[in-house]
Amino acid sequence: MAGAKGFVMLFLNLLLLAASVYGDAVSDLWDQGNPALEAQLAKSTTCTKDKLQVRREWGDLSAAERKAYIKAVLCVTNSPSKLDPEKIPGAKTRYDDFVAEHMNQTLSIHGTGNFLSWHRYYTWAYEQVLRNECGYNGTQPYWDWGRWADDPESSPIFDGSDTSMSGNGEYIDHNSTVSPPGNGGGCVQEGPFKNFTVNLGPVSSVISPAPPSNPQSDGFGYNPRCLRRDISNYLSSRYTRTEDIVSLISGTSDIRSFQDTMQATTNGGMGVHGGGHFTISGDPGGDFFTSPGDPAFFLHHAMIDRTWTTWQIQDLENRQQVISGGRSMFGGGADATLDDIVELGSVAKDKYKIKELVSVVDGPFCYTYA
Repeated sequence: MAGAKGFVMLFLNLLLLAASVYGDAVSDLWDQGNPALEAQLAKSTTCTKDKLQVRREWGDLSAAERKAYIKAVLCVTNSPSKLDPEKIPGAKTRYDDFVAEHMNQTLSIHGTGNFLSWHRYYTWAYEQVLRNECGYNGTQPYWDWGRWADDPESSPIFDGSDTSMSGNGEYIDHNSTVSPPGNGGGCVQEGPFKNFTVNLGPVSSVISPAPPSNPQSDGFGYNPRCLRRDISNYLSSRYTRTEDIVSLISGTSDIRSFQDTMQATTNGGMGVHGGGHFTISGDPGGDFFTSPGDPAFFLHHAMIDRTWTTWQIQDLENRQQVISGGRSMFGGGADATLDDIVELGSVAKDKYKIKELVSVVDGPFCYTYA
């Protein structure tokens, strides 16, 4: 009997060891490809090692660093909008300007050739507003989905502490069209964003009871309400595990299959893009148009960008200046090209061609990941 117990303990220890090793498999891929990125940096005419900014995972930030980021986000949510109130009456804050821009372009930035580059520029533009308009000295953190896939609600991102992006919503009787209802569904009650006000939308809500209807059919009317979440591990434990991220990076060799698998537009499942959004769910996090209205959006899309960059540097010469897909949602319209223009209205003054946005150490960018 003692021998059998010893064998079981040895087996369990081996499983734990394997899990700990595999848990860093995405970082291993990064390390494997990083020399190529460093070579690209050496050739850059706009980015140098001394200017290079490093984005890190939320769990690797100190409490002071998390609080500095939170302070900057709260600053943006309390700064006045720069949009024309006659055109976008629901945009009351500078944060709302980002939500409105995403809403305005939603049907031409998802399932499209510009999906990755558009959201890279969008997330970077948000980072710049935090820094230039709200005095933030750090970088945009990311949410490593695999690290917290088993229990995202207990992660330092969503644990509801004063160093989190706030926690789950209060439990209410509810349903969702994407996954079984979790332990939330109602208004966020804890953490720095417990009094956060959502002003725009809804446009395409997936949660029931639905949020109050917007006074305008396009969702741009003023519709103040609480931030709702329904965080659970139903999707994260199935679709955003470390092994899922590794499979996405290592199992796709061309840009079309990579971005389609990420967005689950052709394989009938749930990619890491939707898996992250609907792990948060609620309102506006689960709304295709207004999802940036949840401040955790930008941690999620920084991880989307990290995943794309990790995929790129596995074969940078053949994975950088490449594009596939149409100009309308999920492949519709004319084919996108690297010369297509990306513009972000009031949230970023400069316009760029997609080919200027495919490298994190060229064009307007000068950052990397740790």
